Amino acid sequence: MAADDARYGIEELAALGGVTRRTVRYYVQEGLLQAPLGVGRGRHYGPEHLARLQAVKGLQEKGLSLDEVRAEIERGSGRRKAKAAAAAALPEADAAPSAWTRLEVLPGVELHVSGRRLLPPLGQLRELAEWCARNLRERES
Repeated sequence: MAADDARYGIEELAALGGVTRRTVRYYVQEGLLQAPLGVGRGRHYGPEHLARLQAVKGLQEKGLSLDEVRAEIERGSGRRKAKAAAAAALPEADAAPSAWTRLEVLPGVELHVSGRRLLPPLGQLRELAEWCARNLRERES
């Protein structure tokens, strides 16, 4: 599956975006996030949903209200369309910013995962963190 074809369930999207499922649903209801694709049990979110979710969360963390976030995103949408039109006239390049998830494994040790990659379930991430901690501590001894 290509990076642009990534599909996330609501649980995965929420985890990648650092929010709860309830927040994802609220953002969709408020029009801050597009509705999921598909129907029924096939409903899913894509990379564009994740990028938008991270943008909304980032703006809120800067202290903007939801109304201000909405206005900023709409303004940014217009700028992105203009940039996309300009980029279409240039040779192909991977200049688009990408979203990353930062996971602290130990103090001073982080794992960075591109938003283009689907993270494993939280239980597997905990196992990875425990494995890293165990192996890094052994090397310190």
